[in-house]
Amino acid sequence: MKKIIESAWENKKLLENEETKLAVKSVIESLDKGEIRVAEPTNNGWVVNEWIKKAVILYFPIQKMKTVEIGPFEFHDKIPLKNNYAKKGIRVVPHAIARFGAYISKGVILMPSYVNIGSYVDEGSMIDTWATVGSCAQIGKNVHISGGVGIGGVLEPLQASPVIIEDNAFIGSRCIVVEGVKVGKEAVLGANVVLTGSTKIIDVTGDNPKEIKGEVPKRSVVIPGSYTKKFTAGNFQVPCALIIGKRKESTDKKTSLNNALRDYNVSA
Repeated sequence: MKKIIESAWENKKLLENEETKLAVKSVIESLDKGEIRVAEPTNNGWVVNEWIKKAVILYFPIQKMKTVEIGPFEFHDKIPLKNNYAKKGIRVVPHAIARFGAYISKGVILMPSYVNIGSYVDEGSMIDTWATVGSCAQIGKNVHISGGVGIGGVLEPLQASPVIIEDNAFIGSRCIVVEGVKVGKEAVLGANVVLTGSTKIIDVTGDNPKEIKGEVPKRSVVIPGSYTKKFTAGNFQVPCALIIGKRKESTDKKTSLNNALRDYNVSA
């Protein structure tokens, strides 16, 4: 399949061939079942399978627009919706929507939310009210994506990495995580933290601040912050994220999810 996808990517006319269409659809079906992933953890870190991202992009031109009616609701789109949630052991609260080609594991709870094609939501996680999980985003086990959170998607540019939220992380309400940022295992983001590929993430737990970008280390407790930047018109405050401590390993994970921020007198 990889060879067929790569060939079609270089020559879009091949999308007219039945063999190519079947290969693309087969990749999307495998994504939907969790048999393959756009990005996967290895002993050497996360690896992005770019050919699978190509298949997702190629899926759109071979699909035709179709009207879908669900009770009084009507949709008009190229991508069908996921179904058979009871059989898959997934709790879905109206009006949660997940597109076909997104893998959602057993034990996941979808409050009224949106999960896009190519994404992966692992066992025991919750996608809370009005949260969005963008295309190809990777959500680990027992992750809590709180209300109103925006997890960014990525299809193009092709070389861009998807957002990765690792196991047991807690993403506070109204957070935004985009542009391939990785949130490490058991990390906690307080409400309204915004992380882009260029956002400064500053560790203020030591005697001197330490600055990183693109990744929140495991078990970090993070809150919104700002720093002073000089512009032609004067000095102004620019948003950043502050690492103020670590989740305690001795604390039960579920208890820690709710209380980690309170340990540092910060509201969740």
